[in-house]
Order: sequence, then structure tokens, then C-alpha cells
Amino acid sequence: MKPLKTKSEIREFALSVRESGKTLGLVPTMGALHRGHLEIVRRALDENDVVIVSIFVNPTQFNNPEDLDKYPRTLESDLDKLRDISGDLHVFAPAVSEMYGDSVVSRKYNFRGLDQVMEGAFRDGHFDGVGTIVEALLRLISPHRAYFGEKDYQQLQVIRKLVESTRLPVEIIGCPIIREADGLAMSSRNGRLTKRLREEAAFIHKTLQEAKKRFGTKSALKVKQYVEEAFAAHPDFELEYIEIADARSLKPVQRKNRNKKYRAFLAAYLGGVRLIDNLALN
Repeated sequence: MKPLKTKSEIREFALSVRESGKTLGLVPTMGALHRGHLEIVRRALDENDVVIVSIFVNPTQFNNPEDLDKYPRTLESDLDKLRDISGDLHVFAPAVSEMYGDSVVSRKYNFRGLDQVMEGAFRDGHFDGVGTIVEALLRLISPHRAYFGEKDYQQLQVIRKLVESTRLPVEIIGCPIIREADGLAMSSRNGRLTKRLREEAAFIHKTLQEAKKRFGTKSALKVKQYVEEAFAAHPDFELEYIEIADARSLKPVQRKNRNKKYRAFLAAYLGGVRLIDNLALN
């Protein structure tokens, strides 16, 4: 499995797939692949004739340069994992200069407020960076379907808004969160946790599950207070945010409406590693 490296190569390949009448799926990733990514790839393989996996650590979506430096680059290992799934996969792994040229800056977007809450409130410019690279990949490859994990649920909603506003002819598919046996959402960052902290990390999902139970009878404010108090009592964690929001608009809940779907979103630091998770509440 030899990855394609240039925009001209991937454009020519994708065009040949579409002209042959085959369906084309795209799974954008930043590499450091784990089972969560691989389940998304398997779904894409089930639903399309040809699948491209992009592996690109996008610098413009990191607001913290140190976080960008620490992000694992494991291309050879990633290729091995993809080979184990299927020999028919195709990989696009460009250099930063290939995607951005000499100007590594993001475009400015209007995501109608989807980017202003939660992750957007704590990671300045993050979603402009996400939008810039996703739009570039979608225009370059023109897939019929593109697949994204629900662990980054806010990102998924932002990308849906991007496709709607740009009228790109692609179907955006959201894929369920893949969890470890103890409930921790799979993430490339989990590998940075010590053995002890990795065991403690299960507290995140456990707390979200309890929040879901309480959401049935308590107000959103009371549920948020429960989560805040639970994290405050856990010395290893530093809670960055907990929000209960409309699953579609991402607006924080003021008053519950039985006809709407809600999710709980949180971000927390554990041993200096930032972890995020979310859970449907109804």
C-alpha cells in the first residue's frame, strides 16, 4: 500500500473512480489510527466501491503549538493497520506544503454559531482550520460520501454546515463513538496516559452515564452541577467544560423540550492530556 502524496495524483485517481461509475468514500484522519478509526474505515468499505483514507496532521486546527508538536506521526504503523483491513484501500498522505503551499493559514467561515461554543470557546480558530482542510479534501477528491466519528460531534455538525453552505455534492456520514471495554472513548491521546491515569479515565464515561440518568428527572442546570461537583471531587481531573446542548443547533439548553434531542459534552485534562467525550441524553 503506497500512499499517494500529491494533489495531482489523488485528483487523477479520484476522477478515474468516478468516471468508471463506482462510488467513492472518503475517511479523513490525522493518523495515529486506532480501532475507532478502523471501524469507520470498515463502514466506508461496506458502503462504497472504493475508499480513500487521508492521513494528514492539519496544523491550522491546533491553537496550541505544543499540542501540534506532540501529536503522533505514525504513518508506517497506520498503513500496516489499514492493510490488515483490506488491500483495496487507498491512502492520501500529503505534506503540509502540498496542501497549503507557502501560506499555512486557515480560511474564515461563518458556521452560524456552531463553532462559538464548547470546543470553539476554548480553541480559538480551531474550526476554521478544520473547515479549511475538510473543504480542500472534499473539493480535491469529490467523494460521494465522507465519514466522521461522533466523538468529535461538534466537528461533525460544523462539517455538515460547511457542506450545506458550500453546496458540495457529498453525503456526510456520522459514525458512532467506539469505546474501550471500560467506556473510555477511543482516542489517539489515550496512549499518552500513564497506566494509572488510563484506569482513572473511565470516570469520564461513568459520569456521563450518570448524567444521562439524571437528565430524565432533573433540569439541565442540575445535571451540569452534578458533573461539575463530581469532577471537582476527583483530584486527577481538571474539568474544562461541561455543556448540555441541543444535538442539532449545539445551543445550551435553557429549558428541556420533549421534541428535541440533547447531548452532554465535556472536555477535561487528565495528567496534562486533554480528553473529550459526549453522550446522547434522550
